[in-house]
Amino acid sequence: MEKTAKIKLLPTKKQEKNLIDISKEYIKTVNTLVSKMVQAKKALNLSSKDVQVPMPSAVKNQAIRDAKSVYRRSKKLKRVPILKKPVCIWNNQNYKIKDNIIEFPVCINAKSKRIAIKAVLTEYQKELLKNKLGTLRITKKSNKWIAQICVTVPDPKPKETDIIMGVDLGLKSPAVAVTSTGKTKFTGNGRQNKYIRRKFKTKRRKLGKAKKLNAIKNLNDKEQRWMKDQDHKISRKVVDFAIDNKVSTIRLEKLSNIRTTARTSRKNEKNLHAWSFYRLASYIEYKAKLAGIAVEFVNPKYTSQTCPVCKILNQAKDRKYQCTCGFSSHRDRVAGMNIIHAPVIDGAA
Repeated sequence: MEKTAKIKLLPTKKQEKNLIDISKEYIKTVNTLVSKMVQAKKALNLSSKDVQVPMPSAVKNQAIRDAKSVYRRSKKLKRVPILKKPVCIWNNQNYKIKDNIIEFPVCINAKSKRIAIKAVLTEYQKELLKNKLGTLRITKKSNKWIAQICVTVPDPKPKETDIIMGVDLGLKSPAVAVTSTGKTKFTGNGRQNKYIRRKFKTKRRKLGKAKKLNAIKNLNDKEQRWMKDQDHKISRKVVDFAIDNKVSTIRLEKLSNIRTTARTSRKNEKNLHAWSFYRLASYIEYKAKLAGIAVEFVNPKYTSQTCPVCKILNQAKDRKYQCTCGFSSHRDRVAGMNIIHAPVIDGAA
């Protein structure tokens, strides 16, 4: 199983210039090589000697590999993608990590020279980096230099229990988890999410009247980062709840076409289209797999309407579900209970 360690770098001004130079040169080289391959109508077999650019040989070879990959992808896409964001990649034989320092070669005054940059490593990242390391990718995000290191970790042992957990995703209750043993957990705050999105919308309207387009773009990025952070926190709590209750399998609704099939009130319609149910489901899926918990997707039909006891269909009144057989519970909890026993279908969310 592969994971990516994202590490913040603290380069000096001189080192930052080195990173800017090699990142721009790297992306320029990849685009140039892809263009040559398109003209030749084949992936060219090149060596570092064939690439006359101010970069270390190891980086040149990595650029050649990336160019071949982009060229093959262009044949499937039937268009030639042009890489724009400056980035540079080193293979695992050309960098070292020791005592919060990452060392790798760059080109300085037309000569290959290794530089050592300070890195901010958490204890979790230090443990993660004890596994087999892959490529090092350095790029700049939000004015911060980030090192992304691919790490191969051993596959976790699957849980040896028969406990299943159903998870219902929604707007008012972002995630409701119910185990086959009867344990229930409501995670996330739908009201807070709605308030934050409304707050960003109001700010965008004011900036739009002032014609501050760049500020609107930055605000949109900030909102997306907030939403992703919420999804990460919710998914972590869901998986931790599964671990605490020795769950072997998590079941989620297959949420394809949810925006066209879901029935909701007018006041929640815009929130339905703004929230990424797929992203939250994918976060739960990959975190669960890292914990050795299997993930299955089920048919979402009537999960919030079917009585878990007598199987009769009933419409919930607001959030309360009441059946004629006497069973009553929260509507989202009922959905979680039904997801546990719903028919499993192929594919992801």
